[in-house]
Amino acid sequence: MNRPLPEDPIIRRLIAEAQRAQVSRRAVLKGVGVSAAALALAACAPQAGGELTPATDESDTDKTLRWANWPSYLDQDDEGNYPTLIAFTEQTGIEVEYLVDVDDNNTYYAKVRDQLALGQDIGADTVVLTDWMVSRLVRLNYVQELDHANIPNIKNLTPSLAHPDFDPDRTRSVPWQAGFAGICWNKEKIPNGMTSVNDLWNPELSGRIGVLSEMRDTLGLIMLQEGIDITDFSAADFQTGMDVFREQVGSGQIGAVRGNSYIEDLQNEDTLAAICWSGDITLLNAEAGDKWIFAIPEAGGTLWNEAFVVPMGSTRKTNVETLINYYYEPEVAAEVAAYVNYVTPVEGAKEAAAAIDPALADNQLIFPNEETLSQVHVFRTLSNAEEQEFGAEYQSVLLGGG
Repeated sequence: MNRPLPEDPIIRRLIAEAQRAQVSRRAVLKGVGVSAAALALAACAPQAGGELTPATDESDTDKTLRWANWPSYLDQDDEGNYPTLIAFTEQTGIEVEYLVDVDDNNTYYAKVRDQLALGQDIGADTVVLTDWMVSRLVRLNYVQELDHANIPNIKNLTPSLAHPDFDPDRTRSVPWQAGFAGICWNKEKIPNGMTSVNDLWNPELSGRIGVLSEMRDTLGLIMLQEGIDITDFSAADFQTGMDVFREQVGSGQIGAVRGNSYIEDLQNEDTLAAICWSGDITLLNAEAGDKWIFAIPEAGGTLWNEAFVVPMGSTRKTNVETLINYYYEPEVAAEVAAYVNYVTPVEGAKEAAAAIDPALADNQLIFPNEETLSQVHVFRTLSNAEEQEFGAEYQSVLLGGG
């Protein structure tokens, strides 16, 4: 049974925005040092795929597929197995090679862009990327058209995610998860807690603050703290946020600009507070002791969405469509959401979660209500020129260029 979410305009606006200008969840930039060559690759002007045609689908005879995804983004047991994937294989006979290969949208794109441009195999039959990167791949004709006849459960897709401007009928992409960026802290070391990004600039925490290498998250939260509407801002507004970021990095207040490794910094207490991703802190508490608190700052947090795509070079598109259909079963979506603690795009998952654990269905990081959604915002879509200009300025600070 299809169970529509509330038709509240706040919910519809926020989720609709989340597929137009999304943020990257994770990155592999280690501290403020990152390869200039890698940045140059990521910044290369993309080449349109033009007349690329999909590889011949061999799913009828090849019951395998390779799925590239981000770290900690699928349910996993203590032995390192993926329970829902095991159940998928038992149900369909399709063997899945699950690859934790995506560390950052730009670095992953830099790694596979040449193969994408030629319509060649990239080493994955489906990959989950953030919608702003997905929009690029769709625009360049690098991904295959999906057959919704093979994904009947797409009827369970949250309506507000069904018609993004870059893929109006979701024929090239299907959402996987969404989530928030906010602040977190070690409650044993900071017992009085935090309410705003400005709390990160407390001199007593100098050198023990971490922020994310992803521009849309870190600058998004800083700009919100400065009273800037990140859904509609000017170049001058961006510079206001950059001035704060540059000052805090230059003074040493920010001790680490990290990607996924920020979790390690929190665990070993090199970092006591950080700008972070919502689901990661829940997992960290479960794995390493209940020591950290995640919160959306008073000035607001960010909202993002990520989606499946099938590269032109994949020969297993039908197998991927079968996989997507499986993960759009509400019960399966609820099981995944219970582990990753990110927002599921599958209608009916909340009711399925309530049947398992009522407290799970009340988790605002998975099933946010109107009040929670009113506190998060989407970093607006950047033009190509802005993407290059703003990105280069942000990266210059990461590289120590001031």
